[in-house]
Amino acid sequence: MQPEFWHKKWASNQIGFHLPQVNPHLKRFWPALSLEEGARVLVPLCGKSLDLLWLAHQDHEVLGVELSEKAVEEFFSEHGFDPAVSEQGPFKVYRAGSIELWCGDFFELTAGDVADCSALYDRAALIALPAEMRERYAAHLKRILPKESLGLLITLDYEQSQMPGPPFAVLDDEVRRLFGDSWALKILEDQDVLNESGKFLEAGVTRLEERVYRVSSR
Repeated sequence: MQPEFWHKKWASNQIGFHLPQVNPHLKRFWPALSLEEGARVLVPLCGKSLDLLWLAHQDHEVLGVELSEKAVEEFFSEHGFDPAVSEQGPFKVYRAGSIELWCGDFFELTAGDVADCSALYDRAALIALPAEMRERYAAHLKRILPKESLGLLITLDYEQSQMPGPPFAVLDDEVRRLFGDSWALKILEDQDVLNESGKFLEAGVTRLEERVYRVSSR
């Protein structure tokens, strides 16, 4: 999956993956992580998610990474922010208040870029990537994130043969294979959400489970 795929999605406004509300799992499970005030949260492949704003309102510093400059600019304009813009290596950095959105390739992030991050929130990154890129993604997180980082990972589990991704099906076995050697994983929720998912129903998907993991790097 090449960058052009996502640029075309944003250019044509084919962004069904963008939720018009804060993810309910984030609101329900994030407080139990008991992170310190001001903790910096890494949000890979963040788009223009409202979750970024919610995390900032919980007194976090937010570092979102997004390939599409259109998505980044829309996030700030839709919330009435006038961000300062700078360069950080290969990234174009937009900052307003406690929210920084880095526009560029997530795989170019370095350990130095995220050295002060102590949390991870992944609702739409892992499931946005095909299998071979999920391998790279998990390995890259392991390389760059500090030890003892806490966070939430949200996945979807369905019969991949019934609908092409993205979002892709990521089964529990794969999550444990990708992350189990370097992260402690605990399932907080495993919920059937098929009846709430029109796109999947229309495609003929017969089973759709949404899983929420508490993750802790070690």
